[in-house]
Amino acid sequence: MPEWAGPYDAEAARLDALLRDLGETSWQEQVCLRWYDSGPVTRKATVGEVVAHLTSVDGLVAVALDLSGARLPDGAGGTVDAGAADLPLDAAGRTEALWAAQRAAAAGSPGPHAARSAELRDAWREQSHALLRTVSFAGAGAAGIAVDFGSCTMPLQDAFVDRAFECWIHAADIAEAVAYPYAPPAPRHLNRMVDLAARLLPGALASRRRQGLAASQARLADAGAPGRSLLLQIDGAGGGRWCLPLDSPGALASQDRAVAEVAMDAVEFCQLAAGRLDPERIAIGLSGDREVVRDVLYAAASLSRL
Repeated sequence: MPEWAGPYDAEAARLDALLRDLGETSWQEQVCLRWYDSGPVTRKATVGEVVAHLTSVDGLVAVALDLSGARLPDGAGGTVDAGAADLPLDAAGRTEALWAAQRAAAAGSPGPHAARSAELRDAWREQSHALLRTVSFAGAGAAGIAVDFGSCTMPLQDAFVDRAFECWIHAADIAEAVAYPYAPPAPRHLNRMVDLAARLLPGALASRRRQGLAASQARLADAGAPGRSLLLQIDGAGGGRWCLPLDSPGALASQDRAVAEVAMDAVEFCQLAAGRLDPERIAIGLSGDREVVRDVLYAAASLSRL
């Protein structure tokens, strides 16, 4: 297995263990899903719907690898193709369309309307195993295969880390709903998730600038040219230090041109990037330009999605 697939393998196994411990009635518990979209957003979904959501978005990785999508039970004795070509590419639209198809099928059935937990779990788990088997035999060149998530495109090695991150975050959501103890990922896996979020920050900040949402003033910096930078210190297990360009995602970042520094805990940084923490309330240490730090915190929150 490629090293970059390790976090997804571990987080899928941990979620599978949690789901196997749940009783049938727990699958109808309401889970609070949270993300940030110009402000905090909250959505309620059952445990089963959260698993269907993960299956559907993982299906975009399956599409990139030319694998068949998972077939999820619809609650009416049939199945819904989570990898159907006519489903939207973006995570939220894809999930909503899948949920709508499941509900429509269930509404037309006189029988029980809830898809059986074992069938939902098995469909998700079989797909995760198929993804891991495929990349394990694909060779080193597979790391760069493009995965289209609708709102962005990532190389396969980053897409696997992204899916590990989502698996952990939503598993923690489920665990919170059913009062189940759930620990953060292993430090080496957490570090990969932090690194991915840190590398996405310059692009997220540039997007907020284009939308007129950034408070700090940008300065012209061509790709490859030196520009203002921010030092990001992530503490705790899985942490590290990153130097990020502020004025253009392609600008050259350097400690000598740093105008601000911010420090925070690794788990809290991931929760911020998942939209679980308010950018105004997260505990941080900072020095330098406060407007720059504020913009970076909001850029991190904007990485979140359903």
